[in-house]
Amino acid sequence: MTGTTEDDRIRWFEDLSAGDVAVVGGKNASLGEMIGNLAPRGIRVPAGFATTADAYREYLATDGLGTAVAERLDALRDGAELADVGRTIRERILDTPLPPALDGAVRRAYRELCERLGRADVDVAVRSSATAEDLPEASFAGQQETFLGVTGEDAVVDACRRCCASLFTDRAISYREHQHVDHLRVALSVGVQQMVRADRAGAGVMFTLDTDSGFPRVVLVNAAFGLGESVVSGAVDPDEYEVFKPFLHKTDLSPVIARRVGGKQTKIVYSGDSGDSPTRTVETSDAERRALVLDDQELLQLARWGEVIEEHYGRPMDIEWAKDGETGELHVVQARPETVQARRQAATLRSYRLTEPGGERLVSGLAIGDAIAAGPVRKLNSPAEADRFEDGAVLVASATDPDWEPVMQRAAAIVTDHGGRTSHAAIVSRELGVPAVVGTGDATATLSEDRRVTVSCAEGERGDVYDGVLEYEERDLDLTRVPETRTRVMLNIANPAAAFRWWRLPADGVGLARMEFVVANHIGVHPMALLRYDELADPTTKREIAELTAGYEDKSAFFVDRLAQGIARIAAAWWPRPVIVRMSDFKTNEYARLIGGLPFEPTEGNPMLGWRGASRYYHEDYREGFGLECRAVARVRDDIGLTNAVVMIPFCRTLGEADRVLATMADHGLIRGRNGLETYVMAEIPSNILLAGAFAERFDGFSIGSNDLTQLTLGVDRDSEQLAELFDERDPAVTGSIATLIDAAHAGHRMVGLCGQRPSDDPDFARLLVEAGIDSVSVSPDSFLRVKENVAAAEAGSGAVTHPTG
Repeated sequence: MTGTTEDDRIRWFEDLSAGDVAVVGGKNASLGEMIGNLAPRGIRVPAGFATTADAYREYLATDGLGTAVAERLDALRDGAELADVGRTIRERILDTPLPPALDGAVRRAYRELCERLGRADVDVAVRSSATAEDLPEASFAGQQETFLGVTGEDAVVDACRRCCASLFTDRAISYREHQHVDHLRVALSVGVQQMVRADRAGAGVMFTLDTDSGFPRVVLVNAAFGLGESVVSGAVDPDEYEVFKPFLHKTDLSPVIARRVGGKQTKIVYSGDSGDSPTRTVETSDAERRALVLDDQELLQLARWGEVIEEHYGRPMDIEWAKDGETGELHVVQARPETVQARRQAATLRSYRLTEPGGERLVSGLAIGDAIAAGPVRKLNSPAEADRFEDGAVLVASATDPDWEPVMQRAAAIVTDHGGRTSHAAIVSRELGVPAVVGTGDATATLSEDRRVTVSCAEGERGDVYDGVLEYEERDLDLTRVPETRTRVMLNIANPAAAFRWWRLPADGVGLARMEFVVANHIGVHPMALLRYDELADPTTKREIAELTAGYEDKSAFFVDRLAQGIARIAAAWWPRPVIVRMSDFKTNEYARLIGGLPFEPTEGNPMLGWRGASRYYHEDYREGFGLECRAVARVRDDIGLTNAVVMIPFCRTLGEADRVLATMADHGLIRGRNGLETYVMAEIPSNILLAGAFAERFDGFSIGSNDLTQLTLGVDRDSEQLAELFDERDPAVTGSIATLIDAAHAGHRMVGLCGQRPSDDPDFARLLVEAGIDSVSVSPDSFLRVKENVAAAEAGSGAVTHPTG
């Protein structure tokens, strides 16, 4: 290009800002923006420079290169094969040297970078940055190439040319066609940036929101040992962390609400070859696979940086980070807008639900998105087998990279062996709106070709692949239609993994968070078996527990960690609204089914009326197990800071039992009233109704368990088919008990709620509750809108509702 100067070809990062996207692309402009504006706030970004869009156009003007590219793109529109078009364009670019002025400018800039850093032949990352890349309305998700560990002038110049060629990979051409982006209006800038020696430490990705639900108040961090490309590509199953943003400024808290150790089977390190293959992939050690990449101090530093970057850009961000193994310092190496949740309509919440239970679960992994899809399995070893893939099939692969995208666009669902929530497969499936289950470990080995399966991401954090085509329903909830009510409508939440999915619902909190679900599904081991591990006689049980608790010297800490994280995730989703956590309410036969449970549980003829709820908590045979539950709640409230967690005691038969439970809780650090701790009691036994005033002196509120209260008031086994017609929550004895409780509780200035589905199914029952003055009802999320409407209608027909004022 005639008249192009050195400054037109090369720009140093510190001279760039967010307004230079047209000059150096989104990636490089963002690096400059952070160096110029965020370095004073402590965020470290490695130094470097970028070639410009003008330099790229100068290159295209060399030896008719641009004309040749345009001719081949015209041929594509005339019916030529994509693979042939892409290959011939790339070959022509790779055969065309950089024009001498640009070649010299790159070499001089690289030498200056080496001088600035005080090292000869500094190793650099050479990254592509397209001028249409990383904008809020589109994600190019690694469409162009990155070359790591590049050393020496010749290698840097060669990498720049290869970056230009990568603008015309098959996947990049296909993506731009799909997005209706004019190929020749996109220019390419090349960023040359000092390498962070993450090969000797670790690296990864963080998002400043939950990538699947759009929940905006967490930072999601993925981490693996070695260079970060293994995380971005989905080649490994990374560690995953979640940090609650509202508490990041409180230095006395540690707002880490989730940690998960990933498999981290491999890592990318330097190969020692300065030529075409400067990096290589090696297996990690057993110790590395069991260890977390980040400690809490490093994690919180990254999360705080993420919050600062998000605040600066004014939108959720997708950030790549790396830790230097030589200096121990953390660095941000890329930052771009998050694109998928940015385009979602906040006024509508779409939900999916399997309506045909009992399908055989074939494989499980991390759920990406929250949809359900079905189709025949198509297992591909590489994108080269794309001609075998039929539209609407379920793509099953070991992992994906950008070469897979033309196939992914045709899939009903995607299932991979490897990858985390920030892997390529996860990012692109969200972009396409296609459900994906990643990191299954064995999908390619387990799922047979042509087998018809259902892929469900609608059951929380875990995604499942079921045998056969199962029935499911899809519903759109219009959040603009939710009526206002004086009576609080809260949610029943059992699964912490699903908590963030419902954050957009304008619920008044969580009326019932079931601790036993967390214990059964996220821990799986009887707490006393962890406390008495050395006394266990069964070697198989000991081996199972040892595998589950690998990395924990104190096995009871495994229980506390997992339980605290489960409760914290639910409490974070509705902070600062109350989240009422019911302490464990397994029956003895259910406890016995936990790993290691049999030696610690009696055989009872009627577990429903046996050793359950409050009676366990102070008993010498479970008191220590209850102590672990209390430690988990205390960690959620005192260490993480989620003081909206309210404790609820189930099946408390007598006043004396209430006193003993409260004393036992205090022994374990949960003291009613301290740090705002409220303690509720389930009202599910006739004694709770008859002595409601006395229970109100001991507890801060009541939650009616309508199933048990109906069963015990009417003397009807709720599971008896022969007595089913007698089991009726609207029986006058039950509704009269509810009214009596509400009056007594309100006289003592105590709140009363009800947990159950009846208000959603029966508008008349909702009306009875409203007329009685109920303070809240708590229902499943998919019933929320219907209950709000029923309650609003009841309030409109019954006039003012009395609530306690103190």
